[in-house]
Amino acid sequence: MNFIVRWLVTAIAVAAAVWLVPGIAVIGATESWVAIAIISLALALIDMSVKPLLQLLSLPITCLTFGIFYLVVNTIMLYLAAWLSNEMFHIGFVIASFGSAFVAAIVISIVSAIMNGIVGDN
Repeated sequence: MNFIVRWLVTAIAVAAAVWLVPGIAVIGATESWVAIAIISLALALIDMSVKPLLQLLSLPITCLTFGIFYLVVNTIMLYLAAWLSNEMFHIGFVIASFGSAFVAAIVISIVSAIMNGIVGDN
């Protein structure tokens, strides 16, 4: 049940990022909600598996930058989720630039934090 809640929260956050950030476009699906569901599934799986290891490895840099590098880690996870969904399902989104991905990672982080506060998920 925890994974389903995380997936729904991530789907809402990804939809907000696709809607708000220029340079992020959904591709490969006739319905954009299908692509958002697949992207959020890939992002939720990556956040549960790869992200803790990458956070641990980047801990010294994150401490030196007072946590700002954590946003770069989120951007890398977004690129990884886009690549994974595009390669495996041929549905995903295109990221125009690193700046677009960085802003999208910020939007996803903020919306996820708000939604996790609402649903009470850690």
